[in-house]
Amino acid sequence: MTLRRFGISACTAIPEDLPPSLAQHGSCCRSSTSSSLSFQDTHRTRLVPLHESTTAALSVYAATRDRLCPRPRVDVFFCSSVGTALGRSGVDKTFRQITTALGLRTATTRPRVHDLRHGFAVRTLVNWQRQGVSIDRHLATLSGYLGHVAPSDTYWYLSAVPELMGLAANRLEARFGSPR
Repeated sequence: MTLRRFGISACTAIPEDLPPSLAQHGSCCRSSTSSSLSFQDTHRTRLVPLHESTTAALSVYAATRDRLCPRPRVDVFFCSSVGTALGRSGVDKTFRQITTALGLRTATTRPRVHDLRHGFAVRTLVNWQRQGVSIDRHLATLSGYLGHVAPSDTYWYLSAVPELMGLAANRLEARFGSPR
């Protein structure tokens, strides 16, 4: 069950501390048929569109969850096998176990659930760069999707990832020529 929770963090960039409480904030409750999620995020409502494959995965999760736990103790979308909300420490522990088993966690590399959100943002920006999309025109959209208060909170991704810097340099060189 927790794997689906990691998946929603990876494909929607919803912070890892929000998915277990989606229903408590008046969003999708125990349904997964919507093509978007709505939830309260620090006193604002956010609407996050979902790809059809995400909606399908959530439907599979919901059916499995309802079969295994038909009467949960709390009204949350992601719950434990006994119907309680997933605690952050348990989620983090499960993520450590999974990343260790996959060989992703080493003495020097320690992935966190939050890194899924970071990866989403970086993949989006890299894809935009490769497609020739105007980052300046679309950064506000990504910023809102991530729940950042301002686009300036999202700009750091542009300088934090060497691949993005290289792609941006290539686009500038193609447009203005190589430096002399």
